[in-house]
Amino acid sequence: MLDNQPVQPSGHLTIRVIAMPGNTNAAGDVFGGWVMSQMDLAAGSAAGTRARTKTVTVAIDGVSFLAPMTVGDELSVYTNIARVGRTSMTIEVEAWRRVRQSKETQLVTRGRFIFVALDENNRPVTIPPENLVSEEGSEAG
Repeated sequence: MLDNQPVQPSGHLTIRVIAMPGNTNAAGDVFGGWVMSQMDLAAGSAAGTRARTKTVTVAIDGVSFLAPMTVGDELSVYTNIARVGRTSMTIEVEAWRRVRQSKETQLVTRGRFIFVALDENNRPVTIPPENLVSEEGSEAG
């Protein structure tokens, strides 16, 4: 691991999946696009839970690939809601690999995903204040 990389993941574990042969190129390296899709799925889950409505990705910012993954590695994706605006939110995402049959972990990539909350007509909708959302997703009161 590089000296400037964090030694532990930041955020909440949102997705864990094993890289399979169909996710790799002919050399057995995992496609960056597959890793990014897992990151988008995790960020979307965090955004939808926080907004309590449909959310869509509108931008991906600052994605940096730091280490390769190979077939059989376990990918763990961690999310942290960094900012909530009126209708949008920024989710910081880290993707970590665990080498197969090992406890060794390594930061693979990280980035920021921006989501917008939408209503049933696909129009931006206000995200409710956090104090109105309990851990189970029901309104506090």
